[in-house]
Amino acid sequence: MRFNPYGEDAVNLAAHLANRRPATAEELADRCRAAGLVLERPATPEDVDRVHAVLERWEKVVDAAGEHERAELVNRMLAESAAYPRLTDHAGTGWHLHYRDDRQSLGSVLFALISVGTALHLVGRGMHRLGRCAVTECATIFADTSRTGRQRYCSPRCANRDAVRRHRAG
Repeated sequence: MRFNPYGEDAVNLAAHLANRRPATAEELADRCRAAGLVLERPATPEDVDRVHAVLERWEKVVDAAGEHERAELVNRMLAESAAYPRLTDHAGTGWHLHYRDDRQSLGSVLFALISVGTALHLVGRGMHRLGRCAVTECATIFADTSRTGRQRYCSPRCANRDAVRRHRAG
């Protein structure tokens, strides 16, 4: 699988990790590989701690009250995580851009990936296209990649459950 690390894939990985935080370095590595990320070095417990801290910050972006606040939070993450873009062909996967320095830990790689990917997702699809499920008892985060840009639920299951609830109430 060719992994596009900046955009839809990155915000979906961030949501996946935020919704169920990895508990171990092995789990973090496995979930990153499953998402198509090429790991250049082994994951460590420090990477897990770093990713948890990054996800805490990223959730503030998701929950931001408006686009200016959201942009400011993403800009702060970008300033701390990203470097000038550079072409790379690491691991023989084909030429692509990295927005980070070489030889970084997995936690640092994910910080840059999530920051840049979120920025590109928001400017490419719309500043409103991150959210939490509209079902009150579900706090699942999603990246809205729908055609219409009006996603309100994390899954069809939650959408159906809410529709049934509204029908019974009305």
